[in-house]
Amino acid sequence: MTNIFIGGAWPYANGSLHLGRLASLLPGDVLARYFRAKGDQVLYVSGSDCHGTPVAVQAIQEGVKPSDIADRYHGEFVDCFEQLGFSYDLYTRTDQEFHHDVVQEIFGKLLDNGYLYRKTIEQTYCETDQRFLPDRYVEGDCPVCGSRARGDQCDVCSTILDPSDLLNRTCKLCGHPPVERPTEHFYVSLSHFQEELTDDLNHARGWRDNAVQLTRRYLEEGLQDRAATRDLTWGVDVPVPGFEDKKIYVWVEAVSGYLSASKQWASVTGGDWEAFWRKEGTDIMAYYVHGKDNIPFHTLIWPALLRGVGGLHLPDRIISCEYMTLEGKKFSTSRNWAVWIPDLLSRYQPDSIRYFLIANGPEKRDTDFSWREFIHSHNGELLGAFGNLVNRTLVFVNKSFDSVIPAGRITGEWQSRMETLYSEAGTLIEEGRLKEALELIFSVVRLANKYFDERKPWLQVKENRDDCGDTLFTCVQIIANLANLLQPFTPFACDKIRGFLSLQQPAWTWSDVSAGTPVRDLTLLFERIDPSRIEEETRRLEASH
Repeated sequence: MTNIFIGGAWPYANGSLHLGRLASLLPGDVLARYFRAKGDQVLYVSGSDCHGTPVAVQAIQEGVKPSDIADRYHGEFVDCFEQLGFSYDLYTRTDQEFHHDVVQEIFGKLLDNGYLYRKTIEQTYCETDQRFLPDRYVEGDCPVCGSRARGDQCDVCSTILDPSDLLNRTCKLCGHPPVERPTEHFYVSLSHFQEELTDDLNHARGWRDNAVQLTRRYLEEGLQDRAATRDLTWGVDVPVPGFEDKKIYVWVEAVSGYLSASKQWASVTGGDWEAFWRKEGTDIMAYYVHGKDNIPFHTLIWPALLRGVGGLHLPDRIISCEYMTLEGKKFSTSRNWAVWIPDLLSRYQPDSIRYFLIANGPEKRDTDFSWREFIHSHNGELLGAFGNLVNRTLVFVNKSFDSVIPAGRITGEWQSRMETLYSEAGTLIEEGRLKEALELIFSVVRLANKYFDERKPWLQVKENRDDCGDTLFTCVQIIANLANLLQPFTPFACDKIRGFLSLQQPAWTWSDVSAGTPVRDLTLLFERIDPSRIEEETRRLEASH
């Protein structure tokens, strides 16, 4: 048995979640559900990033405190994740004393171990607002690709930036050009870890290709030391005399949340956080799940911090998604070109959202969300294939066998096929190839529908009830095992099936349903979505833009 740590990216608590962000978070829950069903010990954590500059910027724009913004969106995130079936062992937030204490402890160990040093630098200062500007408060043209970028990273070409690198700079708050003023900060010696991080990359297994390529690019360019503190008023205090007016930089603080959340989980539940981070003799596998824009923070910065602290388990598998577009255009929260998750959940089943984001998600390349594809995906695949198999089988049992599973035999071919499916789909999931795993399982769903059609139980029940019993008994066994295999992807529908057939908790192994088992409280797994909704939703999107 392996102890599986899964760290999901921490969304900024400055606005509602949109579909593009959700697409990069959902794989974490699929992994967690799979490994629990397999029998491994799982610790799946994440939380709301309440200290990021976007939160402070939003607070200034609304004329409220940053904590007011954080409270609002953290609550919304918790509600959305619950509705979507995310199975976090702990979903927390960064503006808590527990997190602050752990981050300060990490900072202190880096300082004690010689990986932090003081440096006086010229930092961007706005004379209009009379304040030093955090990186995200500075906007300008990327010196690499020319796109409009903020002062910490270019979202177009993924170059990590410093505000001084930008061309044609302006202050995000007032729009005036900023100046440079001297200030003292702590820097992390990232360059010290160049050789070790290069070795990590060369021996990496289970990293998606975008993570490999982007990390290699940074290493070939040579790692630069980065500031670990900033002139801010909102965040984690620097535990060093003389730095009372500064905070620990969010790129150090946010990734440290993986460790602080693990320790907080242990304090709340009595669990053993060290079993997922450093326990001797323990087999540990650590997954990190995030979007493309967060790759360097998980493949370079967090491993460097872990090495600097010492004795903590490094990332093993990097599940980094590409970008999702919307009706062929990039998501834009400022222009309201987005599908917001609270709004989507008010009208559609969570399983429909989960299925689409895995089956059509940005796993290896950028993909597009369109209302046409989303509704056709639901009607054609979830309803037309999976829902149809379950409904037609169990309705037939109800009608022709008094709602009791008939006696019968499953063919060796079908049992072998399902047992092989557990093995093959499981391997794909563990490798982060979730789309392929889902496609493989649905290929068997389609085969099962074909089997039902070819066996013609509507004729068998009149001509040979024993043959009809075999057909339905076989289909019920297939359905029971699909309820295990699809649980990581569509948990709500699979929970319904478990209720219909009185099944135990999901397990990643062959499950039987005995003859004589009653079919209970049968309802449709999925309702058809009228295709007229495609035009309706498209109009709604255009009107909000």
